[in-house]
Amino acid sequence: MRIYILIYLFTFAFSIKAIGQKSNEDTLNDENQQIPKTWGTIDPGKGFQVAKTKYGTINISLYVLARYLNQLPGVQTFTDHLGVTHKIDPRNDIQLHRILANMSGYIYLPKLSYVVTFWTVNSTNQVAIVGALGYSFNKSLNFFTGISGNAGTRSMLGSHPYWLGTDRVMADEFFRPGFTSGAWVNGEILPKIFYKVMLGNNLSQLGINAVQITRKLTPSVSIWWMPTTGEFGPRGAYGDFEGHEKLATRIGGCFTFSRENRYNDLSERSPDNTQIRNSDGLLLYQTGSLAKDVTVLDADYKLFSADAGIKYKGLFLQAEYFFRTLSKFNADGPLPVSSIFDNGFYIQAAYMILPKKLEAYTATSQVFGQFRYSHEFLVGTNFYPADTRNFRVNGQFIKVLKCPTGSTFGYYLAGQSGYILSFAASVFF
Repeated sequence: MRIYILIYLFTFAFSIKAIGQKSNEDTLNDENQQIPKTWGTIDPGKGFQVAKTKYGTINISLYVLARYLNQLPGVQTFTDHLGVTHKIDPRNDIQLHRILANMSGYIYLPKLSYVVTFWTVNSTNQVAIVGALGYSFNKSLNFFTGISGNAGTRSMLGSHPYWLGTDRVMADEFFRPGFTSGAWVNGEILPKIFYKVMLGNNLSQLGINAVQITRKLTPSVSIWWMPTTGEFGPRGAYGDFEGHEKLATRIGGCFTFSRENRYNDLSERSPDNTQIRNSDGLLLYQTGSLAKDVTVLDADYKLFSADAGIKYKGLFLQAEYFFRTLSKFNADGPLPVSSIFDNGFYIQAAYMILPKKLEAYTATSQVFGQFRYSHEFLVGTNFYPADTRNFRVNGQFIKVLKCPTGSTFGYYLAGQSGYILSFAASVFF
């Protein structure tokens, strides 16, 4: 409760100063020529400039998402690949799901940038303060340290919240790495060719403290080429809200490697490492995930993904394929497998029925797992009341079979076969 009060008081106090100033786009024009335009995955909106002195700038931005989620049927179980039956608990609730409050700008030197994000997911009772410091040498080399997403899939490279739905599709959510502390560089290395290289602490630092983290660091890299227009909309957004008159194209790939650990004692059946799941929905590090009463302690995670997308006159089409290997298991007992290979893909398509007003979209994703085959099909719409991407009303319907992933954050339940309804409204500035 205290953090909400502090955010409110801070925002209110600075918003008073913003009244009567010229528009944010005008006031930020000079500074945006100096500071890096890409902060990593947690990328602040333009927001409002509330302070500008000879020492630096402060900009305030917010992202607020309210969501209704209904996972059907209301009573479910699933059976894992070892024949054990598990009960799952479908949701039917309304949540002020998540809020991000960003402060950003430059300090002391025009090329020395910062971002601080107050991040909360009310559905999971999680509150965190994250951010990054960066220095822009030139457009080819920007250096950052802080918290960001491992460069493992396209959605981890700064496109949030400009997705078709408010969260990731099933295959992306299953394969992707997470967010962690580290250092990274990015930029336009050649004309229309961009990159991000990161060295992080692990796949996901959420809920893991510094004492638990091992000495093994996690490298990841992504490179993408936008051969026709040299851009793909703001943040590399999904959907062609802008209505490209010339065909926009993007082709890219990512690779991530991590030697992952369970991060807690064997006396706990439930692991602190919850980023990796088997294709049957079980957490890799929970006791009994690969053999009865046996617990995996360490494993190598390797992920390669390749993606391609186009935009043209309101039409958007994107596909991404994933290849994941889990190997070199260290466990407290014998295991029936020495490695696990899973692969899968998604295809997403959208069209602006009414320019800058109404969008319809559809998607499918499939996971060809070593233990289970899973797939989904979904349809949805986005309504933009203010003719801007930053205020929308979203509705989505998903049909899923044997879902391999699940979290309170996203749409899915691990092991679910059935339907998911979601209605949401979001504001971003």
